[in-house]
Amino acid sequence: MTTAPPPITLDDVRDAAARLEGVAHRTPVLGSRTLDAAVGAEVLLKCENFQRVGAFKFRGAYHAISRLAPGQLARGVAAYSSGNHAQAVALAARELGTTAVIVMPEDAPRSKRAATAGYGAEIVTYDRYRGDRVAIARALADERGLALIPPYEHPHVMAGQGTAALELIEEAGELNALLVPVGGGGLIAGSATAAKGLLPGIRIVGIEPEAGDDTRRSLQAGRRIEIPVPRTIADGQALQTPGELTFSVNRRLVDEIALVSDDEIRAAMRFAFERLKIVVEPSGATPLAALLAGRVDPPGRRIGVIVSGGNIDTGRFAELCGGS
Repeated sequence: MTTAPPPITLDDVRDAAARLEGVAHRTPVLGSRTLDAAVGAEVLLKCENFQRVGAFKFRGAYHAISRLAPGQLARGVAAYSSGNHAQAVALAARELGTTAVIVMPEDAPRSKRAATAGYGAEIVTYDRYRGDRVAIARALADERGLALIPPYEHPHVMAGQGTAALELIEEAGELNALLVPVGGGGLIAGSATAAKGLLPGIRIVGIEPEAGDDTRRSLQAGRRIEIPVPRTIADGQALQTPGELTFSVNRRLVDEIALVSDDEIRAAMRFAFERLKIVVEPSGATPLAALLAGRVDPPGRRIGVIVSGGNIDTGRFAELCGGS
């Protein structure tokens, strides 16, 4: 019996990093003595909230679109997303001289929808509780001859996302564990590929909202499980099932999935704002929430955290974090 090769390798992530050099920001790695004392470990935050479009998604979107053949690039691209991937594809398409059509849920955060339109993309909306965003986007792509750039289920997207972890380890050095938010699984698949390729002994911990634990259930079952549409403030992690490609990577490389409540996410957002002086959106705050709430036992002295994004408008931030 033969074993299928993995969808991406460390070399693929390194190739993506070379393509992204000078285009994507090399985001800062922040530490805090207050945070270290609170969790009992040295914590190093890879702050993708300072990435272009305010989230890690630009890495994968630009990498995938930049690899299209010239003829396809000229015809344009399509994507589906609740916000961050939408913005990333819109900006990457503009940077590469092409056009983008984005399928977004009607209830996507206003700031993310406005930013996507601001980068020049055409937006097509749907009802996330009744419509099938993948089917809608595929139909649009087929009808118009567009290249479909999915938010996670693509080797070039996953490799691009993994460059965040690659940069973190290049700057921080040895880490005992890496905590990564999990939605469709592209960020953690790319991150785990990079991290375990460089540090074979590192522990990879994915973090999901309690209401959206599709990856945790799938890893426990050994197959992809579908759950009802999650209702959580972590809109970037409101997925029903892991991607097929991403799950094939994560079932091999992810060591643990921890869950956090919406209240714990709110507390982490407030902590980041008040003590770390950074703005983090709900999905980006889930690994910090897991540490602060004791959902993850610090497995050593140095822990890396991917802070995946900071796209949240002032009204929404005040609504979620204004209470004591």
